[in-house]
Amino acid sequence: MDTLSGRWGMRADVLRHGDGRDSSRVGYIELFFDLVFVFAVTQLSHSLIAHPDGSTLLHTVLLGWAVWWLWIDTTWVTNWLDPERLPVRAMLMVLTLLGLLMSSGIPDAFEDKALMFAAPYVAIQVGRTAFTVWAMGRHWPSNAMNFVRILVWVSVSGVFWVTGALAHDESRLWLWVVAALIDMTGPRALFRVPGLGATDPGTWEVRGAHMAERVSLFLIISLGESIVVTGAAFAELEVSSTLIWAFLAAFASTVLMWLLYFDRSEHTGSEYIESRDQPGMVAQVAYTYVPFLLVSGIVLTAVADELVLAHPHGEEGATPAWTAGLMCGAAAVYLVGNALFRRATGGRWSVPHLVGAVAAAAVALLAPAVTPLALSWVTNAVLLEVIVGDVVLERRRAPELAAAASVDG
Repeated sequence: MDTLSGRWGMRADVLRHGDGRDSSRVGYIELFFDLVFVFAVTQLSHSLIAHPDGSTLLHTVLLGWAVWWLWIDTTWVTNWLDPERLPVRAMLMVLTLLGLLMSSGIPDAFEDKALMFAAPYVAIQVGRTAFTVWAMGRHWPSNAMNFVRILVWVSVSGVFWVTGALAHDESRLWLWVVAALIDMTGPRALFRVPGLGATDPGTWEVRGAHMAERVSLFLIISLGESIVVTGAAFAELEVSSTLIWAFLAAFASTVLMWLLYFDRSEHTGSEYIESRDQPGMVAQVAYTYVPFLLVSGIVLTAVADELVLAHPHGEEGATPAWTAGLMCGAAAVYLVGNALFRRATGGRWSVPHLVGAVAAAAVALLAPAVTPLALSWVTNAVLLEVIVGDVVLERRRAPELAAAASVDG
C-alpha cells in the first residue's frame, strides 16, 4: 500500500511549492521554534556541569538524543510543509509550547520530573506526525502514507517513553534506551509496518538548501551555548593572567569547531543532496544521524571549557581524568562527525580528520603530567593541525580536480 486515497485530509494546500532559494527559505516561525532548543541545550550542558559523573553523562547523551531527534523530525516536516501557511504556523506554535515544557523537565528527568519531559516529547512526536498526515492527505498521498507509517513507529516508541517516565531507578533508563533505539531505527527500516510495507525512499524529495541551513542553525545554537558558558564562567571568577589564558583557550576551541564545519565541510552538503537520485537517503545520514555527533562534541567541549575555567591548575598540576576525558573525547567525537559528514555528502574519507580524532583521544594520556589549561591548548593545537592539514591536502588535489573537470567538459 503506497498511498492514501487522496480524498481525505486538509482541504487547504500547505505544502512548499516551486524551486529555488525562495521556496527553501527558513521561516521566522522556524527560528522562533528554535528558541526552545537554545534553552534545551543549556539545560543539558548545565546538568552535566552540576553533576560531573558517568551516570549523568549517560543521561545527558540519552536526553540530548531525544532533543535532537524531536528537532530534526520537525525539520523534515517543515522541509515539506510551508511555515508561512497559517495551519503550519499554528502547529509550530503548539510544538514550541510543548517543547518548552519538555525542556523544563530535563535537569530532573531521571528524578521527579520524568513525566514532564516524556509526556510533551511524545505529544510533539505523535501530534506533529498526525498533523502532517492530515496536511498531506489530499495533496501528496504517497508522503501522507509515509507519515502514517511514521505515526505507528512514534506511537510505539511513545509507549516506552511514557512507561519509562512512570518507572523508577534503572528501569527508566532501559525503557528510554529502548524508546530511543526505536526512534533511531525507524528511518533506516524505511518505517516498515506489517500490512503497510515500507516507504519508498523516492518519496523523500528533500530541499537540500533548507535542510542544510536548518542543521547549520542548530550547530550555531550549540556553539552559542559554548560562548554563553565561557562568558558566564569568566564573569563570575576573579580575573588573573591564568584565567585570561583559560578564557582564550575556551574561545579558541569554539572558533576552531566553527572553522572545521562551516569553513571546511558545510558547503558541500546541499549541492550533493540535490544532485542525487534519492536525496532523502543522503539527507537521512548526513543531516539526521551524523549531526548528533557534531552537537555532542560541541556541548561536551563547552562543559569541559567551564571546568578548565573553574580549575585551570587542576589537582596538584595534573588534569582530573573526568576533565581530560570530556575535553579530548569531545574533540575526537567532533572530528569523527565531520569526517562522516564529508563522506555522507560525496567526499572522500578525510585523513586529517581521522588522524586528528585518534590524536585528540591520545592527548588524554598527558593528563597526569599537565594542567587542564595546558591540556586545553594541546587539544586546540590538534584541531588547528587538522584544519591546516585539510587545507594543504585540498590544495594538492586542486590541479587533479581541475584536470578531471576539463576532461569531463
